[in-house]
Amino acid sequence: MDNVQIFKMTLSDLEEIKDILFSDFNDFWNINVFKNELLNPNSQYIVAKINNKVVGYAGLWKAVDDMHITNIVTAKNFRRQNIGSILLSKLIEIAMADKDIDSITLEVNSNNVAAQKLYEKFNFKIVGLRKKYYNNVDDAIIMTLNMRDISQSIKNQIINI
Repeated sequence: MDNVQIFKMTLSDLEEIKDILFSDFNDFWNINVFKNELLNPNSQYIVAKINNKVVGYAGLWKAVDDMHITNIVTAKNFRRQNIGSILLSKLIEIAMADKDIDSITLEVNSNNVAAQKLYEKFNFKIVGLRKKYYNNVDDAIIMTLNMRDISQSIKNQIINI
């Protein structure tokens, strides 16, 4: 999608993100959590914009030699337009730029097959399971991408997005 632009998330983006959170996402993430995250030196958050409107966001936490993807969210009416791939690509690019990072890890709802396929497309591998992780109901699949396993095709995919 040519008209998607990626920016570092700012406090001014939170008003639009609040709308996405309210309509599209139901867990502990809220505006106050994001305000704290933006102040955390170990967090990095980005937004995807089309025509200066936030249509998605994503974030990372750095923990020693691992980056943990906290979330990748695309507004419902912009899904299936490659925005999730663009956001994930940018997160991987951020991790690749940090020479201390050995891997990227995430949890994904076992019911979210679309997200699992996205991560598999970027060579994330299943490494574990957290039972009843989401709202004490749904399991979380733990997936990891080892930085040394990033193939040239994945690097090309990241560059071409």
